[in-house]
Amino acid sequence: MEIAATCILPGTNRGQLLSTRQPISFWGCVDPVTGNISDRRHELFGESISEKVLVFPFGKGSSTGSLMILELLRLNLAPAAIINIRTEPLLATGPVVGKHFYGKTFPIVNVEESDFKLLKTGIHAEIVSQKKGSYVRI
Repeated sequence: MEIAATCILPGTNRGQLLSTRQPISFWGCVDPVTGNISDRRHELFGESISEKVLVFPFGKGSSTGSLMILELLRLNLAPAAIINIRTEPLLATGPVVGKHFYGKTFPIVNVEESDFKLLKTGIHAEIVSQKKGSYVRI
């Protein structure tokens, strides 16, 4: 099944979905040294985001979150891709800077809320994010 998506950051990758209906702040919610969700109040507490296709509705938090993503990229602990309903610009800054400094980045796409509900933890997916014809294949 292919789900239409909107390109936020281009790229192609695949991996197992790690999905939550709760927003994620990379500052205070993700440990940049382990790649694990570190916020005890979050439903994904203890889960590793490394090499996963991280699915969450939108980000929350501060500009420091982009630095946490940059550190995850440096340590090879970043997600394989991110799928949101709405991506805030600060979230995309980390992977953009990571490409410049480390030659590492990952695709980010937005999907419609009705399609977002289909993206369940454990499903394997391919993300193709490009200016025309972006999609998530599950």
